[in-house]
Amino acid sequence: MSSQDNPPPVQQHAFMRLNGWELLYLVAFLSALLFVSFDGTLGTAERAVAITLIGGCLVAYARLGRRAVGVGYRSWEGRTYVVLLIVLFTPVAAICPPTRFVLFALCAQCFMMIPKNQAKVAVIVFNVAPALEFLFAPPPLEELVVFLGVTILVLTFAMTFGPWIVDIIGQSRERASLIQELEIRRAEVATLSAERGALAERERLAGEIHDTLAQGFTSIIMLLQQPEARRIELAVQTARENLAEARTLITALSPAPLSGATLEEALDRITAQFGEELAASATFEVRGDSRATSTRIEVVLLRAAQEALANVRKHTRARSVTVTLEYTPDTTRLTVRDDGAGFVPSATEGYGLRGMRARVEQVGGTLTLTGPPAGGTFLEVAIPAGRPGRPDQPDQPDQPDQGA
Repeated sequence: MSSQDNPPPVQQHAFMRLNGWELLYLVAFLSALLFVSFDGTLGTAERAVAITLIGGCLVAYARLGRRAVGVGYRSWEGRTYVVLLIVLFTPVAAICPPTRFVLFALCAQCFMMIPKNQAKVAVIVFNVAPALEFLFAPPPLEELVVFLGVTILVLTFAMTFGPWIVDIIGQSRERASLIQELEIRRAEVATLSAERGALAERERLAGEIHDTLAQGFTSIIMLLQQPEARRIELAVQTARENLAEARTLITALSPAPLSGATLEEALDRITAQFGEELAASATFEVRGDSRATSTRIEVVLLRAAQEALANVRKHTRARSVTVTLEYTPDTTRLTVRDDGAGFVPSATEGYGLRGMRARVEQVGGTLTLTGPPAGGTFLEVAIPAGRPGRPDQPDQPDQPDQGA
C-alpha cells in the first residue's frame, strides 16, 4: 500500500479551532442584548423587536455561520449567513445605536466566511445601512457626529485587519497543503531508501558468498576429484575456512582471512594455499613501505586477490602465479600475474569480475585486466593512498564477537 493511500494526518488549522472566535461572537451578541435591555429610550415594542432580531442572529450563526467558518469561503452557508446577518442586525443598529460597536466582531465574520472582495462590500453595507433611517428622520448633529465617528472607526479597522485575516487564512491553507505533500514525499523517500538499502545489502551478500563460499566449494570439488591424501587434507582445510567465512558473514565481522592477521599475511596465506592446491609455483611479494589502511580497503584487495586466483584456477591452466602488493606514495596497488592461457578481451565479464570491479570502484580505485604479449593474464587493482577525506584512511579496529 502506497503512502498516498494513507497520507499522514494534517493538524487542524488554527482558524478552524472555533472556541476563541465563538467566545468573541457570544460576547458581542450578549453586549448587544445588554445595550438593548438597558436603553431607556426604547419602548417595549422596539426592545422586543431588537431582542428577537439578535436572537435570530444567534440562530443563524449556530445553523449556518459556524459551519461556514469550518468549510471555507466557497460554501453557500457563508454567503447566506452574511446576508441574514445584514438583514437581521441592520434594524437592531438603527433601533439601538450603541449596538453598532458589535460590528467590530461581525465584520470579522464576513472576512472569515466569504471571499475578500465580497466581504468588503458586506462590511460597507453593514456600516452604512443604519444611516437609511436618517432619510426619514434627520438626526441631531451630535448623533450624526457619533454615527460618522463610529462608522469610520469600524470601517477603518475592518478594511485594515479583515484582508490581513484573509491572507493569513490563505497562507495557512497553502502551507498545510505543502506540509501534507512534504510528509507524503518524505514517507516515499524513506520507503525508497529502505528498499535501496535492502537491495544494496543483497548485492553485498551475493558478492561475499561468491567470493568466499562459492570459491571455496569450487576448490573442494577440484581437490576431491583427485583423491590423494594431501589433496583430501587441503579439501578439509578449505572446508574449515569456508565454515569460518560463513560464520563471519552471519556475524557481519571482518572477512575470515583477515581475522587476527595483516593484509600481507592473509595474501601470503591464500597464495601459498593456491600453490599447494594446483601444485604450481605461487609467489607473494610486498614492495614499498607497508602502511595501515582501512579495513574496507583491505577487504577489497583481499577479495580481488581471491577472485583473481579463483579465475586462474578455473580458466587459465597456469603453472606459475605472482601476487604483488605494492605501496607507493599515491596508491596501494595489487597485481596478479600468471602464465596461463590468457583470456579473450571481447568476452563478457562474469559475475565475479563485475563484482570485483564494483568493489574497487566503490572505494575510488580502478581495476585493469590485460593479456600481456608474452601470454597469461595480468590483473591490477590501484586504490588512491589515504589522505584526509580519501577512502583508505585507517578505520578504528573492529572488535570481533568472541562468541561467534
